[in-house]
Amino acid sequence: MTPRRAPVLACSVVGAAVVALDGTVLTVAQPALQHDLHAAVGQVQWTSTGYLIAVASLLVFAGRLGDRYGHRRVFAVGALGFAAASTGIALAPGIGAVIALRVLQGVCGALLQPATLGMLRTAYPPERLGTPIAVRTAAIGLAAAAGPLVGGALVSGYGWRAVFLLGVPPTLAIGLLALTTREPNHPGDATHPRDASHPRDASDPRNAAHPRDASEPRGASHPRDASDPRDAARPRSAPPAPPAARAALDPGGALLLAVTLGLLVHGLVEAARPGRTEAGLLACAAAVGAGLLLARHERRTAHPLLPAELLRSRPVVAGLAVLLAASAALFGTLFVATYFLQDVQGLDPMGCALRVLPLAALMVLGAPFCPPLQRRFGPRRTATAGAALLTGGVLLLSRLDAAAGALAVGVSAALLGAGFVTLMVTATSVVVHRAPEAHAGVAGGLQQTAMNIGPALGVAIATLLVALVPGGGFVPAHGAALPALTVIAALALPAALALPGAAERQGTRPGPPPPRPARRICVRS
Repeated sequence: MTPRRAPVLACSVVGAAVVALDGTVLTVAQPALQHDLHAAVGQVQWTSTGYLIAVASLLVFAGRLGDRYGHRRVFAVGALGFAAASTGIALAPGIGAVIALRVLQGVCGALLQPATLGMLRTAYPPERLGTPIAVRTAAIGLAAAAGPLVGGALVSGYGWRAVFLLGVPPTLAIGLLALTTREPNHPGDATHPRDASHPRDASDPRNAAHPRDASEPRGASHPRDASDPRDAARPRSAPPAPPAARAALDPGGALLLAVTLGLLVHGLVEAARPGRTEAGLLACAAAVGAGLLLARHERRTAHPLLPAELLRSRPVVAGLAVLLAASAALFGTLFVATYFLQDVQGLDPMGCALRVLPLAALMVLGAPFCPPLQRRFGPRRTATAGAALLTGGVLLLSRLDAAAGALAVGVSAALLGAGFVTLMVTATSVVVHRAPEAHAGVAGGLQQTAMNIGPALGVAIATLLVALVPGGGFVPAHGAALPALTVIAALALPAALALPGAAERQGTRPGPPPPRPARRICVRS
């Protein structure tokens, strides 16, 4: 790892881990927050819903901002803003201020998250992205596993405000580090100054030392005549497009996408609440209408927010489908399993966390093994194996009854962790590899969007299906939720089969250099 890549990896890993940690510790702090601020349950729920809507609706647009202005700059703004919003929440006098600052925190989180992948894409060659993505995934798994324990200790010892102060030092540090770090470009970048696709600038002092054309023999002492008809016939490469044209912002598309995703997340969250199913379905229907308007707008605009070359890429679309299905299945399953272990089997939160500890352990320990597996077997076989493990874990858990022991739950959790980490690392690597570098931020935003929509979808489906079996909905063997989530997990299998195989080229490496022109014979008179 070069000295310039180390700060980029540190910012990416810490930024992703802080966001994952923030989401898990807040769940533990919500009861104390409600009691201290004398808030209603609905108001406390909006501390999570407002954040989710802000993040999900702005992720892709934030990625486009990174493509245009630089991922390092956008990351720094997001990290510093996240730290400032967290500090404000810790000092907030009432629930209204907490909700408003959580929305602001969601906006900053949307700026931060796609940039964690965009910076890796610009710093590492495509064939070396697997390892940093695996490290990032392991950090997310560790943060998610440690969140409830750390949050519980902080709330018990110092109150709910300490939970929000937890993320201030690391986000402040990585924000300042990103501001002082030069964004590196790997040798294979399309924007590299020595790329063969860009004409050499005659004013470049490095080119002044090499005035000869590449096709001129070394022994020629006379300059090429500008009036040579062969020069006029030779095609000249067009100058590179300016950055603004390569990363047009498309504010209309950004607004429609934000409305679509915001309504979708709000609808899924509302559908999961008792008595709010109709309102949630209405919001989802409105999201479909906004999505149709978005598709019409994107087809007509000159510089769409969602580039056609990205959406027509089979590996990118398959990778996003894998992430959506896997995250929906995992988080819906965890929702049901948590109530099963606590309400049915009577375990306390610590006992419940210990039962599912193999899931977190496999996510952390399994991530480093994913890049070697991809290099040996290819993304298709690796992701297919991960989808089979994840589906097997949900299926095994769906067979448990009220008397299930710790071993059965632990084996199910281990399968869930091993399958999910394999799918997450593999699919994320494919999405980032196959995206052109000019659209790396949009690809990162789409990846993060799938990882935000999936959990909301899985929990909403689980909640609706649990309500269909009032007496035994949380007993896996007697309910309908986990069998349905098994089907959703199995949908990752056909998506995984659409990923590239071992024989296909990975990444977006530059094509082979053009053939050298024939040497011209120079006859001296």
